[in-house]
Amino acid sequence: MPKVKTKRSAAKRFRKTGTGKIKRSHAFKTHILTKMTRKRKRHLRKSGLVSASDTYRVKRMLPN
Repeated sequence: MPKVKTKRSAAKRFRKTGTGKIKRSHAFKTHILTKMTRKRKRHLRKSGLVSASDTYRVKRMLPN
């Protein structure tokens, strides 16, 4: 049986934490930032976690 390959697009977007949760970055942080408040942009810099309903799908894309 061949090796299971990692989906490279997912590997660039997600990281596994030590406890097995999936870390992600926030969206809406690339352009048209002048209308956003400083507080909003500051909070978007921090990482978030993938929701429980999507965790199974993301873990399948990151087998290793």
